[in-house]
Amino acid sequence: MFRRTPPVALAAALTASAVALGGCGGVATSSTSTPLVDRGTVRIAESSETPSFDPYSAFGAAQARYAYDSLVNLAPDGTLVSGLASSWQATTTTATFTLRPGVTCSDGTPLTASAVARALTYAGDPANQLAGARTVLPDVPFTASADDGTGRVSAAAAAPFPFLTRTIGLLPIVCPAGLDRPGSLDRATQGTGPYVLTRYTPGGPYEFTVRDDYSWGPAGATTTPPGLPGHIVISVVPQSSTAANLLLTGGVDIAGVSGPDRARLTGHGLTTADVATVVGLTFFNQRPGRVLADRELRRALVSALDRRGLANVAVGGTGSPATDFGAEGAVCHADLADANLPAQNAVEALREAGWTRSADGPLTKDGRPLRLRLITSPDVGPTLASVAELMAGEWTELGAEVDLVTESLPALVNAMYRSADFDVVVGSTPGFALPAGFIPFFSGPTPAQGLNFAGVSNPEYAALVAQALREPDTTGCGTWNRAAAALLRSADALPIAEGRSSVYGYRTTFATTFGGQLVPTSIRLHQ
Repeated sequence: MFRRTPPVALAAALTASAVALGGCGGVATSSTSTPLVDRGTVRIAESSETPSFDPYSAFGAAQARYAYDSLVNLAPDGTLVSGLASSWQATTTTATFTLRPGVTCSDGTPLTASAVARALTYAGDPANQLAGARTVLPDVPFTASADDGTGRVSAAAAAPFPFLTRTIGLLPIVCPAGLDRPGSLDRATQGTGPYVLTRYTPGGPYEFTVRDDYSWGPAGATTTPPGLPGHIVISVVPQSSTAANLLLTGGVDIAGVSGPDRARLTGHGLTTADVATVVGLTFFNQRPGRVLADRELRRALVSALDRRGLANVAVGGTGSPATDFGAEGAVCHADLADANLPAQNAVEALREAGWTRSADGPLTKDGRPLRLRLITSPDVGPTLASVAELMAGEWTELGAEVDLVTESLPALVNAMYRSADFDVVVGSTPGFALPAGFIPFFSGPTPAQGLNFAGVSNPEYAALVAQALREPDTTGCGTWNRAAAALLRSADALPIAEGRSSVYGYRTTFATTFGGQLVPTSIRLHQ
């Protein structure tokens, strides 16, 4: 049995981004109608380098889709389709996958059920400290077993978890040759995927070459269709503006672009896939002795905020306040915020909670002024410091004394997970596609035993989560949404804005899944 406990470093990474586990994407819209280029080279720009292509590492997980397969796959509409498994079934405690015949690893060896069970066991072993695998696997202990005679792989969880298929089923499977020499996975790939890593340069570029014998992709996709690239070259382009320039000049074929640079790409005939995001997530420190342990004070402070104004600042234009903790397309996403966030007269609510203010003096209660330490970092979002500044201004006008601090990412992480010296954090959302991903941030132990750095204690949320964990897959969405609503009503956290980024293609078409992840077998290169 394996229980995973993500380290602080992993949790810090998750406040900036997360591996997408399930949800909606789409087929990119395009005006491209020129003839296909068979077995050409597609050039893709990524914002950061990949120091390790181990799919179970924090870095390699993002690139795993090119060289590794999972038992099931996500379709662009968020439904599950076949992968290495041709069929599957699951409850909240067990999942069984039946492998399709004829699957081979990139070194030519057949993939067996035992090999898959070995990969699941290796990825789930906490002793291996595999940060990338931990972002995918369920947050409960599990065991994996195999029957090579029937080709079945089974997983048994020690506690109920409703999304076993969308977690265990989406883990990239490393072939035995890679598990025999894990260190080799940094610079070489050992999977069953449609491509193989054939060139690695520190800092990029990285080159993948197609497998001609591949026929077990999403819903049976193969590498035989015309227009599928024979080579994929990934270059590191840190700046969104540079990526936009390269798209316009044909310097790259596919790139993700966010912020104001998106406007420059409109009207140029580029393939476009929009990616929904949530920009900004505010946490309130409720640990014993902190002023925001007072629920009514939190509710009053949230009521005082101009949510649309914060959203405008967060997205750098006309913004919409976030409706949920997860982005549009996430599993169980719903419009929850307006109906559940506190919407009261903040001044009257503060007075009822015992806070008074004379003339232009500070708010006080029992002779103590209301002081708030509000922290953020530009390293978790370029607009979040401005969001925090607007938030501080609104609370100052209300009568609070706000100490606004802009930190480096290491200092922010230290305040969140070690010193707990903050009252409010304006950070980025982990962006989980499954509602279960938020559990350790909104319940359970505080660091170093857990990830609940704000000390959230919401009995209604905890009870509803316990119920939702016993309801398989999406049948429990109503319960998950009631749990999220309980957090909003209690002002335990505040998502800021609905955001959008886009994946663009120059002379290419493609499909994406949740978070803008490319489906490699969908890429087509045009003249």
